[in-house]
Amino acid sequence: MSDGFRLGVFYTIIRPEEKWILAAAEARGLTVERLSDADSTFGLDPPADRPSVVLNRSVSHTRAVYAAWCYDHYGIPTVNAAAVVELAGDKVRTSLRLAERGVPTPRTVVALSEEAALKAIEEIGYPAVLKPSVGSWGRLLAKVDNAEQAVQILEHKSALGSPVHSVFYVQEFVPKPGRDLRALVVGDEVIGAMYRSSTEWRTNAARGGTVESAPVTESLRDLAMRAADAVGGGVLAVDLMESPRGLLVHEVNPTPEFKALTSATGVDVAAKIVDYAVTVGRR
Repeated sequence: MSDGFRLGVFYTIIRPEEKWILAAAEARGLTVERLSDADSTFGLDPPADRPSVVLNRSVSHTRAVYAAWCYDHYGIPTVNAAAVVELAGDKVRTSLRLAERGVPTPRTVVALSEEAALKAIEEIGYPAVLKPSVGSWGRLLAKVDNAEQAVQILEHKSALGSPVHSVFYVQEFVPKPGRDLRALVVGDEVIGAMYRSSTEWRTNAARGGTVESAPVTESLRDLAMRAADAVGGGVLAVDLMESPRGLLVHEVNPTPEFKALTSATGVDVAAKIVDYAVTVGRR
């Protein structure tokens, strides 16, 4: 592009998603700057040479958040914005925001000690689900079926010693039909949705769940957009469950993988993301 517009791609590794993003940018004649999160440094003064917009694809929540705040300090827009990455990457804060905005979500109780967590699980009722406050791909989730399991899992989490594991995020176990839903929001549009099915209670595609295209119904579109707007909007994966109470939003992912959704729906997700990033960079 002759006007000097530059797209920065801040990344950890070049996965299929990042390859597609780079290919979409090349197809549009964009100048791309690859920004490795392991090699990048951030001073207090804005750099003289800087991209027009940065697409934040770091797989590390911590790196993604701090880099986004640094780019914000420099006046460089990011997709997603720093406040969105920070909020949506924290399950506790996301649940609070969804509740504030009236977005239906599973019953959730937060505890700050092992003893209080046991009380929280009893309050939610068995089975319950324990999640880390920060994390993805279904890692370190535990389904707790009885008090004995609860004590063992809580002791294990406490022994890990990480600050992340000192916050106990307890959620009701939602009986779902062997699947959940992921809708991908880009700007003001739900560009596609898929079912993720598994014989295991965790249905993440990263854990081997099978995927197929799901219709973007009016109710799904409305709920996904409300959830995305609640955390600040941008490029967001909204995870939902079909429950006896209707659709519930249980997570919003600010740095979504989209290989499975591309395969399931045929939507050129990378192209949609690049076009949106260009729009943000030209505002």
